[in-house]
Parts: sequence; structure tokens; C-alpha cells
Amino acid sequence: MDVAVFGAGGRMGQASCQAVEASDDLNLVARIDSGDDREPATAAQVVIDFTHPDAVMDNLQWCLEHGINAVVGTTGFTDERLETLRESLTQAPGVGIVIAANFSIGAVLMMKFAEQAAAFYESAEIIELHHPNKADAPSGTATTTARRMAAARTAAGLGPSPDATQHEVPGARGATVDDIHVHSVRLRGLVAHQEVQLGAEGETLTIRHDSYDRVSFMPGVLAAVRAVPQLPGLTVGIESILGL
Repeated sequence: MDVAVFGAGGRMGQASCQAVEASDDLNLVARIDSGDDREPATAAQVVIDFTHPDAVMDNLQWCLEHGINAVVGTTGFTDERLETLRESLTQAPGVGIVIAANFSIGAVLMMKFAEQAAAFYESAEIIELHHPNKADAPSGTATTTARRMAAARTAAGLGPSPDATQHEVPGARGATVDDIHVHSVRLRGLVAHQEVQLGAEGETLTIRHDSYDRVSFMPGVLAAVRAVPQLPGLTVGIESILGL
């Protein structure tokens, strides 16, 4: 399968290029970075996009116009952006786009476990920690986790986590995503880390995932690349690809 990488000069893009080149069944036909002509990517069957929230929608529109499938790890996708893509895909039958907040197998499992556990604990918060070059806060993984946990809590009849805070320095309690507090750390030396903390009377449960190297994302990326030609339309997350 012929593959092109958008954002090839970035760290995730470089790791994607290396992973594709190391695979016996994939062929890297184009490395495209910011400002480059995308024409060489017309030879690809699948584009991997690790670019920037400001660029990704234009990249995906280009893929749709050229009938090329896409696997996207770029963050910053809102419900509105996803709906725009769904509408655009109706004009490109047979083209598939996979968008995932995180391609790490461990991170996908962490989100799944957090969603399952959230229904059983009165308190729930998320701490996400990344390198200081990350463009968004909270991370896409943390936002996705919070929304899934909040839905599970609502289905279980749980209300907001107890919090008697009355006096607060702005931001001290983090951001609130669907009633889940999310705290973002940006620190040199980190790659991608997330900790979900849950609590009830007499016990706490901590679910943590750590990516120490970007190679940890590559098995999920390659699984999505191999699957996306058989997944027309929009697929959000790689859970179904992994059989979860």
C-alpha cells in the first residue's frame, strides 16, 4: 500500500515515516511538510496527517478531492469539525478517514478502563502531562476521556464530583470538560502522559498511561493505515480497529 505523510518534518511525522519504511507491506511515496507542494501525495492510497489544527481541515479536503484515504493524529477536532467532515465525505463515496485522539494501544485501553470505572466512583479528575511544544490544552486524549467518563457517570445516575471550593485562583481547579476537571501540565522532558484519578469513601483508583517515546503510537497508526481503505466514511478512534 502506498502511503504519504503530511507533517513529515515534525516528530510524529518523522516517526510515521520511519514506521512506514520499516513495514514490509507499506511503501512511503511522499514526505510533505508545511509549505510543500502536496502533488507528490497524489500517488498515495493513504495519507497520514500529523500536522497542526490550523492546517488539518484543508489537508483533509485535499484528500477528499483526490479520493485518498486519511489517518489523522492531529488534534483540535470539535464536534463541528467532525460534522463538517461527515458532510464532505458524502461527496466522496468510498473514501475513509480515521481520526484518533491517541494511537497508543495503552492509551486506548486507559480510556476504555477509565470509562468503565467512572460509573462506580463519586469523584473523578484527569491530569494530562505533555511536552511544552504541544499546541492544545487540554489534550485531545484528555478531552475524549473526560467526555466518555462523563457519559458513563450520567448513565449511572451520578452527579458532579463533590467540590466545596469557594475561593479559587483562576484555573486552580483546571478546565472543566463535561463536569470532569482536567489539569494540563506542559513540561520539558515529557512526551505524553495521562492519569485518571477516581475516588470514593475509603479508597481511590488511579489509572495512568505513559508514552516515553513516539514509537509507542506507531502500532496503532499502522493498524489504522491498513484498515482505513475498508472503512468508508468517518471513523473516530481506533477501538473498533483493535476489536474493542
